[in-house]
Amino acid sequence: MTPIILIPARLGSTRLPGKPLADICGVPMIVHVLRRALEADIGPVAVACAEDAIADVVRDAGGRAVLTDPGLPSGSDRIFAALQEIDSEQKHDVVINLQGDLPAIDPALLTAVCRPILIPRERFGISTLVAPITSQAEAEKNSVVKAACAFDGDDDIAPALYFSRSKIPWGDGPLWHHIGIYAYRREALARFVVLPESPLERREKLEQLRALEAGMRIGAARVARAPFGVDTPEDLDHARRVLGGGEGVNK
Repeated sequence: MTPIILIPARLGSTRLPGKPLADICGVPMIVHVLRRALEADIGPVAVACAEDAIADVVRDAGGRAVLTDPGLPSGSDRIFAALQEIDSEQKHDVVINLQGDLPAIDPALLTAVCRPILIPRERFGISTLVAPITSQAEAEKNSVVKAACAFDGDDDIAPALYFSRSKIPWGDGPLWHHIGIYAYRREALARFVVLPESPLERREKLEQLRALEAGMRIGAARVARAPFGVDTPEDLDHARRVLGGGEGVNK
C-alpha cells in the first residue's frame, strides 16, 4: 500500500469560527495537525483548503496546501478534489482522511487506521478507529459517536456494523467510541463521493452511514484511547493547556 494523508480544512465552523487558524501556543491548529501527520512518516501529506488564508498558513509552515472549491459539502469531497489535483497519476492507493481539529493526535494512529484494509480476506473498502468508552457520561454524550462492532478475543480488527449518537449496542459488554479518522481504498473513496445522501445519514447526521447503507464495508481497528478534538472554545482552552504542558494529552 502507498498511503497519502489529506487534511480537509475550512473556516466555516459554526461552533468555533476560524477553527483551523486558532492559535495554540503560538502555532495555528492546522499546523499542529500537519506536524503530527508528517511525524507519522507513512506517506506524503497535504492540506485540502477551502480558503486562501488556510493555504497561506500551511505554506508558511513548509507544508503542502491545495485549494479546493469552498462550496464542497464535506471533508470527504474536499480530500477527493485535492487527490485528483495532486495525484492524477494515481500513485497512491490508500487515502487517509485526517480531521484538522486533532492537534495532539498520536501519529501512530495514522498507521493503525490503515490496518483493516490491509487484510485481503476482509475486503474492507474503508477503515476507521474505535476506542473503549470509559464512563457513563461519555456513553450518554450525543457528541460522542458510538460504533457497533464486536472484537473476537484478542483480535483488534472487526467490521463496523453501525454508528450512532445513541448508546449502542444494547446489553452487557464494551461500548466503542468512534474516532473520526478514515483510510479509504482509492476506488472506495471515488465511489463514496458520488453516492447520494442516505436516509440514516440524514437522521443521525453521520456521513459514514451513507457508505454502510450503500453496502460498502467499514473495518474498525481498536486502540487504547480516543484523541481529543477541538470543536468548542472550551476544547480550545483544553488544547492550549495540553500542548502548553499544563495537562496530560489524555485528560
